[in-house]
Amino acid sequence: MRFDEYRGYDAVGLAELVAKGEVTAAELLRLALERYAAVNPAINAVSLLMDTAATERAGRADLSGPFAGVPFLIKDLAQDFAGYPTSGGTGPLRSVKATRNSLVVDRWLEAGLVIFGKTTTPEFGSKAITETRTFGATRNPWDTGRTPGGSSGGSAAAVAAGIVPVAGASDGGGSIRIPAAHTGLFGLKPGRGVVSSGPALGDPLFGAVSEGVLSRTVRDTAAMLDLLSVPDPGAPYAVPRPERPYRDAVTAPPRRLRIGFTSASPQGTPVDPEAVRAVEDAARLLESLGHTVEPVTLDIDGRQLALDFMTVWTASAAAELDQACKVSRSAPADFDIDTQVLAAVGRATPAPDIMRAHGRWNDYTRALAAFHADYDLLLTPGLAEPPLRIGQHRTPAIADTLLPPLLRFGAGKLLARTGFYRDLITANLSAVPFTQLANITGRPAMSVPTHWTADGLPLGTQFVGPTGSEYLLLQLAAEIETALPWIDRHPPEEPLHQAIPAR
Repeated sequence: MRFDEYRGYDAVGLAELVAKGEVTAAELLRLALERYAAVNPAINAVSLLMDTAATERAGRADLSGPFAGVPFLIKDLAQDFAGYPTSGGTGPLRSVKATRNSLVVDRWLEAGLVIFGKTTTPEFGSKAITETRTFGATRNPWDTGRTPGGSSGGSAAAVAAGIVPVAGASDGGGSIRIPAAHTGLFGLKPGRGVVSSGPALGDPLFGAVSEGVLSRTVRDTAAMLDLLSVPDPGAPYAVPRPERPYRDAVTAPPRRLRIGFTSASPQGTPVDPEAVRAVEDAARLLESLGHTVEPVTLDIDGRQLALDFMTVWTASAAAELDQACKVSRSAPADFDIDTQVLAAVGRATPAPDIMRAHGRWNDYTRALAAFHADYDLLLTPGLAEPPLRIGQHRTPAIADTLLPPLLRFGAGKLLARTGFYRDLITANLSAVPFTQLANITGRPAMSVPTHWTADGLPLGTQFVGPTGSEYLLLQLAAEIETALPWIDRHPPEEPLHQAIPAR
């Protein structure tokens, strides 16, 4: 099999070829590794190569499962593979090996996937870009001067560049949907509790985090969700599965839907005309498919939502940094300055303020439920602007010198109590203001590659559904995929073969 043939199949298609004996797992792994070697110097998508173990696995005669023999990459954050480190985008944790698999990794191995590496992520998954002190910048295959988003940026870059057809991802504030929107991929964030984060984690970020994948086809994501949504007896709660497999949604067109759309930033920040156009074009497409589409205004204070989301996030960052320092025997100064700032703010925020912020998540959840009483789905831009340029949101170099001593002398309290912190949140979320609502409310949401800019850059659109609407979202995504196919849209090849400094 040649690379162009390999790239023409999704994971389901490759698994079918292996099952028929038309190609072997070893051949597919060879193609994936060759593609990795050819393009990873330019895009920096893979942070850890596990090729020796993968080669041994690919040669096994007893490899079985619905995805037997298909090459796969997992995210270097919370997706533990025993015997290998999960760095979380940090330097200190690169020497700490996991002692057991995450449940999602077990599900992927049980399905017969051949895991040969881990993908880059910003430190602790805390940014919508994938740029770190340890690993440098991960680049968008569509334009290597731009980011593939974050935090599942490495997975998105690897899939978009053709290293693998699908890769592991996770989403705590948009980290599946944002990279999907940046790179022309499909990304579904399952609802709260649908996929277990165990066994190491129970309900991370008060249930805002979901494990999943990034893929080039809807059926790959649907088939993966069938694997990942197997109930976990140790999980905090159980979520009923649909009567039919999620994969059936791909061939079962949805009923005619009522969809409300908005392109206004919930924070009141600017939205690029291309993002507005993406939503308007998607609305017209949906109408042509027979759905009712109407402009709406959400009864939610988006600015307060952003503050309440980040208040909880900074508290989580403080706990994560403390734990990372403990297990790696490192100091906070060994981590990215952005991580140190988030953690310092989290430590300086009184516990009652954190609980009040989390308590208001209920208000947003009920407001969204009221919206879904009238509309089946909410349509928004996936991003407020086209993919950001590398370094566009990088913390100034001088901050690496000035902030550490200030933090040691209690600057976290000052940052937490001043307007500077509010301005910082607005600035950091201004490019991605649409995704956090689904995490706070625990609702499923997806990014669909419906739009490319005049410059040829992907700019996906987001759909948010009510509780338990994963099947419906997949139905609609498959309908859009049929009307507007994207699997054969590939990034230009020439930049992918140019070695670009990661930093």
